[in-house]
Amino acid sequence: MNPLQPPAPAQRLRQMHNQLAAAYGPQYWWPAQTPFEVILGAYLTQNTAWKAVERSLANLRVAGALSLDGLRALSLDHLRRLIQPSGFSTRKAPALKAFVAMLDGEFAGSLQALAAAPTPTLRRRLLALPGVGPETADAILLYALGHPVPVADEYLRRIADRHQLLAPLPASKRYDALADLTRKAFASDPAPLQAALFNEFHALTVAVGKAHCGRTARCEGCPLHADLQHTKLPPPADRVRTQHGEAESRQLEAASSHLHPSRRNLVKP
Repeated sequence: MNPLQPPAPAQRLRQMHNQLAAAYGPQYWWPAQTPFEVILGAYLTQNTAWKAVERSLANLRVAGALSLDGLRALSLDHLRRLIQPSGFSTRKAPALKAFVAMLDGEFAGSLQALAAAPTPTLRRRLLALPGVGPETADAILLYALGHPVPVADEYLRRIADRHQLLAPLPASKRYDALADLTRKAFASDPAPLQAALFNEFHALTVAVGKAHCGRTARCEGCPLHADLQHTKLPPPADRVRTQHGEAESRQLEAASSHLHPSRRNLVKP
């Protein structure tokens, strides 16, 4: 590499992983006891705070519905009531029932059989389900089923935008571009380690996002601050923290689809 040229975006992103790992240490994601609980959380956490998800999961636990058999036994109306703390229960309850119906109808009700399907085929099948977008599908693939796929969330988008890792793109293309950049960043790592690396990297980007890269950036003390030397433009105005921006940031973190849980268990399928 030409010493006068900045590192390639994928190389910078890989270096960011190392910097974040050194700053924050292991994150031990996803917070769940079983792969099915991961799947429940991936659905329930859409457009809501994790504390609300925890209340819904607690309701399901009391009802004995944190398992496939338990969820099958619930009526749709009962399921809606139990997951109401997470919001959008009229959409999420049928979506969860549709997932179980797909699992029963196509994979004999077995998460192990589901996990054994090839990643591209399985991802397409998940995306065809109601209530499943790319981020939810990839979270299920990575955290519940152990497939080596990156999860590209809002925090990673902010990091990529503010550090100018990607050219501006339409919103419809942004997720795939971020996921592809993350795959390239870890392409030189041994294949057997990539699922664990994607897992940890996603958790680390949430950690730095919550601490420094909310809607209003707080660059002072950020482990990634040195990388800004590679950007071509002056720091954006939103790096100046204002009272209004701080309030917006708090609202966004409350509605974040991810978390730093107090109960940390690395789920293995």
